[in-house]
Amino acid sequence: MKKTILIVEDDKDLRGIYKEILELYDYDVHIAVNGLEGVEKFKQKKPSLVIMDAAMPILDGYKAFKQIKEIDNNANVIIVTGFSDNEPRSKEAIKLGLIKIISKPLGVDELLILVKKYAKTKLEK
Repeated sequence: MKKTILIVEDDKDLRGIYKEILELYDYDVHIAVNGLEGVEKFKQKKPSLVIMDAAMPILDGYKAFKQIKEIDNNANVIIVTGFSDNEPRSKEAIKLGLIKIISKPLGVDELLILVKKYAKTKLEK
């Protein structure tokens, strides 16, 4: 059974790279271009892991993360950011169950390690 990954990223190139790499490793990858779309896709697809940019239009990654956790408190979410992970909202998100905050750029090896470690099927949770 393929594990489903949701990539929520406003940068078209990064979305494409993440999707292409993960599909090569036989993951079922879905894409959202902003936090609002990410929350909706989360409801529809019930992914085993969400990898989400922090700074996006319409709804940023931290607000989208909170909404996802309200839908499923066991959701596995990683935020990728170009900012410091010491900001107050980062600390609050960790308290709410955010798995990890990763600094950009996210390399291929790091992406694969994170997905292998945190993408769980429903039975594994």
